[in-house]
Amino acid sequence: MTLIIIDPGHGGTDPGATYKNYQEKNFNLAIARMVRDRLFSKYEVEVALTRESDKTIDLKPRTNFANAIKADFYLSIHHNAAGGSGFETYIFNGTVPNETVQLQSTIHNKISTDILKKYNILDREKKRANFHVLRETKMNALLIEVLFVDSEKDLKLLTNPAFMTDISTVIADATATAMKLPLKPKPVDGTLYKVIAGAFSKRENAETYLNMLIQKGFGGFIATTVVNKETIYRIQVGAFKEKENAEVLAEKLNKAGIETFILVEKGNPPVPVPDKGYKIQGNAVLSAEQMDAYTRTINPGAPDLAALYLAHSKKYSIRGDIAYAQALHETNFFRFTGDVKPEQNNFAGIGAIGGGAAGATFPNASTGVLAHIQHLYAYASTSPLPAWDEKVDPRFDLVTRGSATTWQALNGKWAVPGSNYGELILSLYKKMLESALVKLEKEQATLQTTLKNLEI
Repeated sequence: MTLIIIDPGHGGTDPGATYKNYQEKNFNLAIARMVRDRLFSKYEVEVALTRESDKTIDLKPRTNFANAIKADFYLSIHHNAAGGSGFETYIFNGTVPNETVQLQSTIHNKISTDILKKYNILDREKKRANFHVLRETKMNALLIEVLFVDSEKDLKLLTNPAFMTDISTVIADATATAMKLPLKPKPVDGTLYKVIAGAFSKRENAETYLNMLIQKGFGGFIATTVVNKETIYRIQVGAFKEKENAEVLAEKLNKAGIETFILVEKGNPPVPVPDKGYKIQGNAVLSAEQMDAYTRTINPGAPDLAALYLAHSKKYSIRGDIAYAQALHETNFFRFTGDVKPEQNNFAGIGAIGGGAAGATFPNASTGVLAHIQHLYAYASTSPLPAWDEKVDPRFDLVTRGSATTWQALNGKWAVPGSNYGELILSLYKKMLESALVKLEKEQATLQTTLKNLEI
């Protein structure tokens, strides 16, 4: 399946262009989120963001991330400044394949036809530049400068929720057209958990509130409903099939000072569809020594946790070596560069929803590993917890039991939106296997040489 990386420019301590109380980084993130949601809901595609929240991320890690997971397209969202007005797109000013030129032309022209003319926006044309994200990506890459933050005319549009929804929708659809993405089949009916960030009797009040959300880097749209013959304007920020994912987003919004509620819409019971991919339950292949050795090639000071993963996972028939790979992914090889701190013993990021929320804390490493395994067990199995272990996973009962029996099926469940989450874990596991094979081949060569030279 096609994998698209959306890169919201700047973030954290790097605000990008600033004007009055407005910061480019927030516009970038809001549009990136809405583009992602549109792509993911309408098309057969995997989508990942280089940053999900207001975090400082240098340019190199962004392109390294896209290159490591072999993305098919890199779309960087920015806003301009310095006394101009209008919309423009960029590709690398060096040698690029014809496909890159065609992608830029398709996306730019559709945005020009559907948005620029509608809102009387200046088309600053298709351009080339030596930007890092265009030069260092190994896939087709495009950078969009939506509008100028310091232009009063442009800023009026950027603070208009209708325009932000329109531009995000067209960017997504233009990208889908350029990448020839197939439409998703009609979804199976089932319960849907909608995250609502406000309900208003007047549309102008809803638009004002949605604009505030956009300034904070959140996307959303206004949905209307009728209650007691009165039209109500609700601001919907997300909709999920998994209750846990809706609660994660609601917590993130609440932490940002935005009161939310989850609206549950019942539908017909979904038709069970077997999970496709590599099963979570099964036997580990790698040894603890091989796993720890691989980790120390990246982080020499990493703790010895592999044996704990194998011991706890065996009791639950979970593939402990892949669970360990998931822990490497969540903790950045136990360097804990995100919100979770080492002393929390939270190796799976349980309850860490971003925006500074550190998540659960466990008294020791063994309990932290056990919580991780139990959380996987909640997804992979409908059986009760074994009698010999107490429940230590604080979010065990929030999971729809048996809803993800494969690592790929964790996409959009363990991480939000996490559209390629399982693939990232398996890709890391593959590197662990390859590292172990290389070492075994060297050991075998040494043994063969010794045997050959042995004189008896």
